[in-house]
Order: sequence, then C-alpha cells, then structure tokens
Amino acid sequence: MFIALESLFGGAIEIIELDYEFDFSKEEYNGVFPFTTPVKLLGKITNRAGVVEIDAVASFDFTAPCDRCAAVTTKRFEVPVKHGLVSSLNDDGNDDYIVVENMSLELDRLTLEDIYLFLPSKFLCSPDCKGLCSKCGTNLNEKSCDCKKDIDPRLEILLSFND
Repeated sequence: MFIALESLFGGAIEIIELDYEFDFSKEEYNGVFPFTTPVKLLGKITNRAGVVEIDAVASFDFTAPCDRCAAVTTKRFEVPVKHGLVSSLNDDGNDDYIVVENMSLELDRLTLEDIYLFLPSKFLCSPDCKGLCSKCGTNLNEKSCDCKKDIDPRLEILLSFND
C-alpha cells in the first residue's frame, strides 16, 4: 500500500492519520507462516516545522513453534514504526532517514521490515522453556525423562575421585 505524501512534504497538510490492516498471511518467516491475523497499524505521519515523521504502532498475533520444545505458540506483539522521512539525501550512506521516492511511501513493506527487525532471534513458548530431551525427545516442560546424561570422556577421570 502506497501513501501519497506530496501534500505533506509541500506543507498543504500537517498530519496524515494511519489506521490500516495488512494481510501478511502469505509471508514466510523461518519456514512458517506466522501471521494468522491481520497486522493493525495505528499512528500518523506528521510535518512539523519541515520535519516529516511517521510515528505508529503495528500490533499483531504471531504464531510459530517454540525454538526449544516445538510447541505451537501464539504471542501478541506491538512494534513501533517510527522513522524520519525525507524526499532526498545528500549523503547516501545515511541510514537515519527513509528516502521517499516519488513522494510515495510503501507502508506495508516498511511495516513488515520493522516487524522482522523487532522479532526476537529465538521464539520461545515461555522464557523458562526446558525444551526437548536430546536422547528420547520428551518435552521436558511436561514431564521428566529417565535418560542418563552423557559424560564428556575428557572429564570421565574425575568420577574416580569420588571413590
């Protein structure tokens, strides 16, 4: 979805209200399609004293398997979408601003990029998830297993000191 910003950059208006829903259900992330509900974006784009900024929040449910125990988990996230917008830059290496080419902002791509940057590197069902037993595959959050832990052969000699 493109938002026309000519009137905002030109000073004809000062605020563009944002209230959109995006369907990212076909977006793949780490081998799954985690966006089971629309992503809601609320906020505004403002021009204050010649400074154009987007200040919004994307809220959504994210459904994916836990990276430790593989239990499918849904979590609610609220991601800030806040950027300075410019029509051109003198320094191409400047990452502080988003260049709005042709006075049109691609809002869905910007929102999705911010979401991907915000998501945790490990998606867990809970912070204290115990994961799966590496030998038998038992979900250690649900029950414990009787598997014996392997002893590092380099440290096996230390067991003889208990005798």
